[in-house]
Amino acid sequence: MKKKLLVYAGVVLGIGLIAFFLYTNNTSPTEEDNNTCYFELDENLTITHGKEFNITILSKEKIKTLELHVGDSLISKWANPSNKIQFPIATGYLGVGAVSIVLIAKDTKGKEIRDERVVQILSDIIPQQWSVKINAEFPHLDSNFTQGLAFSGNDFFESTGDPNKTGSTLVGEIDLETGKIKRRTTLDASYFGEGLTILDKQIFQITWTNQSCFVYNQSDFSKTKTYSYTGEGWGICNDGKSLIMSDGSERLTFRNPKTFEVQKTIEVYTNEGPITKLNELEYIDGYVYANIWTKNLIAVIDPQKGKVIAIIDATELATKGKGNGEVLNGIAYNSISKKTYMTGKFWPKLFEVEILKKVKAS
Repeated sequence: MKKKLLVYAGVVLGIGLIAFFLYTNNTSPTEEDNNTCYFELDENLTITHGKEFNITILSKEKIKTLELHVGDSLISKWANPSNKIQFPIATGYLGVGAVSIVLIAKDTKGKEIRDERVVQILSDIIPQQWSVKINAEFPHLDSNFTQGLAFSGNDFFESTGDPNKTGSTLVGEIDLETGKIKRRTTLDASYFGEGLTILDKQIFQITWTNQSCFVYNQSDFSKTKTYSYTGEGWGICNDGKSLIMSDGSERLTFRNPKTFEVQKTIEVYTNEGPITKLNELEYIDGYVYANIWTKNLIAVIDPQKGKVIAIIDATELATKGKGNGEVLNGIAYNSISKKTYMTGKFWPKLFEVEILKKVKAS
């Protein structure tokens, strides 16, 4: 009987040892256990633009080389670093928005080790609160689902979308006084038109999800080029050198007008965080004015750093001009007369407005 009990005990002990061995060998190690070189910072970081922050890099074993990248730039490199490095990072040379900080290390055996965090850089500017004053009203076709407005000299143009898939996407030259379309070019119902801008007598019309930009001669609307891009197209303007596009997020993409290649991308932030749903765009006196989709608000953006310097409340325009239409959308600036015009989707009115600027934020 004792022999049987000993056998049973041995079997139970053996099963227990096997189970423990299988458990310990199949339990996934944590990321910290895997990383022999890593940031001490556990979470991502939020900081105000212009301020400096310190990062600490820890190593559990001998490291041969170590690189620190901020965004697309290599900012420091070490050979045979110590097991604890503290490094200050300035934010003044960066734009606002989400920036990655990445360490790339190699141990003595040549194995690569990586760790990454995201730093969210907020604007150091509290946006001023601006408003609009209506100086004049003009008729606007309430059949136009307005996506973009633009002037070329004194010639006025509009682009529309096609929410009902009836083939109503168009680019048209508009008679400002009557609101009537003087001439037009259209796209079929497979395309949903978005914003437009005019540079060097060339009209650039983007599309929502078709990932196509069409280029026309201003003089006769003959199509000269078609460019492709990745992602959605919402609004577009230009600063005289680059095309500037929105995609419905907080990002603005700068493109070469000759090739449509991306030159740079910025993110648009206030002192509190990103401004998303950037829609129709207009470039006025060094700043990008952006409709914020579904709101009666317009962000005024520094195109160098992405900081929002002001928010324009255009509620009065919706109150007086929306009719049975939809959201505020459409900004045009006549650089000859120095006048600014605004309207909305399916609105029966277009307004000449004066931007009332306040010195301090509320």
